[in-house]
Amino acid sequence: MLERLYRMLIKEFIQVLRNPRMRAVLFVMPVVQVLVIGYAVSTDVRHVAMAVYDLDRTPATRDLLARFEGSGCFDIVRRIASEPEVQEVLDSGEAKAVLRLDRGFAEDLAGGRTAQAQLLLDGSDSNTASVVLTYASKISADFNRAVLAQRFSRTAGLRLEADPVTLVSRAWFNANLDSRNFFVPGVLAMLVAVLTIILSSMSIVREREIGTMEQIMVTPIGRLEFILGKTIPFAAIGFIDVALITLIAVFWFRVPLLGNPLILFLGTGLYLLSTLGVGLFISTVSSTQQQAMMTAFFFMLPAFMLSGFVYPIANMPRVVQVLTYLNPLRYYLVIIRGVYLKGLDLQVLWPQMLALAVLGSTMLILAAGRFRKTMV
Repeated sequence: MLERLYRMLIKEFIQVLRNPRMRAVLFVMPVVQVLVIGYAVSTDVRHVAMAVYDLDRTPATRDLLARFEGSGCFDIVRRIASEPEVQEVLDSGEAKAVLRLDRGFAEDLAGGRTAQAQLLLDGSDSNTASVVLTYASKISADFNRAVLAQRFSRTAGLRLEADPVTLVSRAWFNANLDSRNFFVPGVLAMLVAVLTIILSSMSIVREREIGTMEQIMVTPIGRLEFILGKTIPFAAIGFIDVALITLIAVFWFRVPLLGNPLILFLGTGLYLLSTLGVGLFISTVSSTQQQAMMTAFFFMLPAFMLSGFVYPIANMPRVVQVLTYLNPLRYYLVIIRGVYLKGLDLQVLWPQMLALAVLGSTMLILAAGRFRKTMV
């Protein structure tokens, strides 16, 4: 059995790696993709282009504008001189926000009245708009406290008391709340899934198309040897890609790897068991490589959307949340982010490991059973 399995593995490695372009796809493209996506995918909002329509033009408005510009979150790209320009900069996309300060702003502050300021946002990008609104609210709150401190200091016989409650927040994991630390491990999981599912989904159907399936059927190779011969090479490629991407994440993007790398690779092995099982099952039910690839893409899109990679699972409808328990990517994201950012061990991550083992074993058994039927 071991001799037959060894020959099967040699045949698969030669078939996969003999083409230089395929080698580039397997080992170079994942590196390029994680570099590009690592820089491009970020929810951090910095240097938002903002236009200013200052009708008061007083030291008070200049102080407020200096706070916006000095925060590092906003860049004042234009000073608006007329009302029509407000709509123009938002329509053209030149600015994502317009801060309008009406006449009498400083006078209202000096008189102890509430001064009005209006922030107009480009709501076509709801995520950026909500983050910008949060930043602007914090800046205006700081400005309010400074104004109140000055007002009380100028009032005879009164002094500004300390706030009765002060909330000091601290992020326990990912202290700087860097979105790259959140997304890069997720990109690793996504790339490994794409690579292994597509490769394995076309493996068996390719044998049929090139006419070698009949030759395999008359050999003494059993179903188990055939399935192992199809999974082990792709699993080895998956491990190599995980190692490459991990090195890039840690040493290039400075994503912390707080946990044990062995736990990361153990979780990766169980994850590969699931993705390769899915790919092989797709290959056994497909008639052509084109059909297998399309089926793989139809599986991967909802798998990514329902994994918690971008959208929290807790925010999904209850029925959809139940379906996510069948998604191996859901469990691997918990493992990989837990190992990277939290330093978790098996004592915490064993439920996810067990779920991946069950899903992977089930898919491989289904693929093996389906392959037996196609050989009849």
